[in-house]
Amino acid sequence: MGALDEGHFNGELENEVKVGSEEELETAEIGDAVKVLLQGLGEDFNREGLRKTPLRVAKALREGTKDLDDPGKPVGFSLLSVGYRQKAKDIVQGALFPEAGLDSGVGHAGGAGGLVVVRDLDLFSYCESCLLPFQIQCHVGYVPSGQRVVGLSKLSRVADVFAKRLQDPQRLADEVCMALQNGIKPAGVAVVLHCWHICFPEVEENSLELGSHPSKMGMQGWVKVSVCSGSGVFEDENGDVWGDFQALLKFRGVNVEKNHIHPSASHCWCPSKSLDAPICNGNASMRNLSNGRISSKTGPAYPNMITAVTSILHSLGEDPLRKELVGTPNRFVLWLTKFKRSNLEMKLNGFDSGRMVMLKPNLNRDEIHSELNIPFWSQCEHHLLPFHGVAHIGYFHAKGAELIGRSILQSIVHFHGCKLQVQERLTRQIAETFSSIFGGDVMVVVEANHICMISRGIEKVGSSTATIAALGQFSTDPAAKATFLQTISNSTASGG
Repeated sequence: MGALDEGHFNGELENEVKVGSEEELETAEIGDAVKVLLQGLGEDFNREGLRKTPLRVAKALREGTKDLDDPGKPVGFSLLSVGYRQKAKDIVQGALFPEAGLDSGVGHAGGAGGLVVVRDLDLFSYCESCLLPFQIQCHVGYVPSGQRVVGLSKLSRVADVFAKRLQDPQRLADEVCMALQNGIKPAGVAVVLHCWHICFPEVEENSLELGSHPSKMGMQGWVKVSVCSGSGVFEDENGDVWGDFQALLKFRGVNVEKNHIHPSASHCWCPSKSLDAPICNGNASMRNLSNGRISSKTGPAYPNMITAVTSILHSLGEDPLRKELVGTPNRFVLWLTKFKRSNLEMKLNGFDSGRMVMLKPNLNRDEIHSELNIPFWSQCEHHLLPFHGVAHIGYFHAKGAELIGRSILQSIVHFHGCKLQVQERLTRQIAETFSSIFGGDVMVVVEANHICMISRGIEKVGSSTATIAALGQFSTDPAAKATFLQTISNSTASGG
């Protein structure tokens, strides 16, 4: 979801947009819908930090890409509308070049009969079942015919166009494959996608399941599915050309076993489907036995929010009544309300902080104790996209004194994470809360992966963010700070 340059929208006033063109009208409609979602979460969209969120979300959904159906139109079309409006034949027109290959007309160097593969294309799309972004690694191969090859960048652009639609993995692979087949007229096209979808966590402090450390997390905590699609000479899965394609992927460490790729697997790949579909790949879901119907739990409670999401789908050029989208607004609202502002409680489980404080003056030595890799989920208040990771908490305690239970620290992290947040504030709030309850000497490091860093225009796949808050002795004693940071580093190195 690429954010446009602020100067592009000359009509921007705070979080408003002057309504003129159809595109600006749709942007304003999305912004109004986002305000309804924020209100439904118990938030004030006029507070600092949220004032521009409706516009940010709207602009992020309207990536700055020209519509190739009319190159004269200004930048500012919807990210998803771009995908619907662009055509593969428009992209490849003018990018087909003669390359005869061997004299026999069957040969190499990308000529007639030679396999061409573009690997490791990092893309993202939006799950049609829940509206959350999912990450894609795309591999495209084709066998030229008519002694013509296409500019390699066009393969990536065609794949990107179809990714910029509400999708599921198998349909995305099929659409890219057929678009290239029809646009290039090759002997055949093959597409392999590896797709990762963020999990739907039960946002409870004792049920979070994440990797131990963001730098080692990779794609843990995500649902993965692999799909493929083939046309022409690739329709024969036992043909030599498939073997050649797989061999070239293995050069990059990508193993694609055709019998391990299940095109039907994407049908229930979205974790949100478990909320309303009891049967997925033959297994009964224990979470909701509603005979396959969309759960009614969310609908009656948040009708305005569901209506708002429906209007967003309509503004993006989608048909909210399309069968694959009927339950999408409900699922997205169900996800969003996991982060609803509410009167959560920090569970201190009867811990008496006074015992720790009273013991300290009677002992000769204080020690640094560390609780590492406390997992959390939160929701970015700037883009309404999730971020998740771990918190590390270090504090001084008197030798022999009672340690603070991990569950108590998890409760503090959960309390501040389970709402609309920014990572900097989350880190500070954890430290301040600890300090107010247990004393001032505390240091907090939060490491997180932000979906907005992956799915918006910068598309920094694999990036993570670290923030620090230090109070008391940690803020004045460099040695104490260095000791705690080294503890985290040692834990990372050992895979803890």
